[in-house]
Amino acid sequence: MTRLENRLAGSLSDLRARFNRRIGFSENAWPRPTWPEEPQEALDRGSLDSLLASGVRRSVRRSILDSVAGTIKAELRAPTGIGWYGQHEAHWVAHYDAHRRIGVHFGHEVERQLDLWAETVRSCGWWWPRDDVCVLTERPVVVRTEPVPGSEYGEVRAHAADGPAIAYPDGWRAYAWHGTPVPAWVIEDVTAEAINTERNVEIRRCAVERLGWDGYIERAGLTFVARAPDPGNGDAELLLYDVPRAPGTIARRLLLTVNGSVERDGTRRRYGLSVPPWFDDPVDAAGWSYGLTGAQYTGLLRRT
Repeated sequence: MTRLENRLAGSLSDLRARFNRRIGFSENAWPRPTWPEEPQEALDRGSLDSLLASGVRRSVRRSILDSVAGTIKAELRAPTGIGWYGQHEAHWVAHYDAHRRIGVHFGHEVERQLDLWAETVRSCGWWWPRDDVCVLTERPVVVRTEPVPGSEYGEVRAHAADGPAIAYPDGWRAYAWHGTPVPAWVIEDVTAEAINTERNVEIRRCAVERLGWDGYIERAGLTFVARAPDPGNGDAELLLYDVPRAPGTIARRLLLTVNGSVERDGTRRRYGLSVPPWFDDPVDAAGWSYGLTGAQYTGLLRRT
């Protein structure tokens, strides 16, 4: 880390600490703050701070830093060194600015520094200051998102089903499927062969969802073996398929099941489990995935 980076990182850390002391905020917890005596008696101050922490800081962080910046970071092939996220740091700038707007006074010098950081948020993307040069990036020209199901404060996540979720003026792109960063082929050229050779479980799940389970089963040439009601999982079914054996791979079967837990949007996700080829009974295969026998699995009152 260069001297300039050290100075800037230390200055920012000190600035945020001064803000946090003033409003009684902790980076690792969300307590009710010690509020200054301002003419806000008509407001429930504890509720107001909770609203600012959840509705501004956390929701903006999840939408902009965790989702959008996270998608960009996942696509990078090499470490970029210490830097700052520009517009993707809007969550903490907005949080302190919201307190200022409702009457909390931080002092002239502290607020002047906040204005400088707010200007970088409005003006640029990621940037890297060095002792002899400063590298700044443009902001993306394409950012495609979708609402996060069940979000109380309108959070969004990166998602595009027909192209890049994020694109820059020079043509650099990043892809996301319902908030999960994925390689370009998942969106633009998904095939059963690519799915079968993908080692990352999350990417494989997204690719199957992109293609659809029915489409994947057909294109992968899976052979239906058996079906059975899923004990402890309402009216869901267990479906067992034989998977064609590719050269150099071990024989296996696929158990298609339904998640016992409900997603935030009220649906239940379908997912596939790789199971040994000797299972002919879907219930036995499901029990094996939990380390149980089929009879033990059948006795479950409810699974998650």
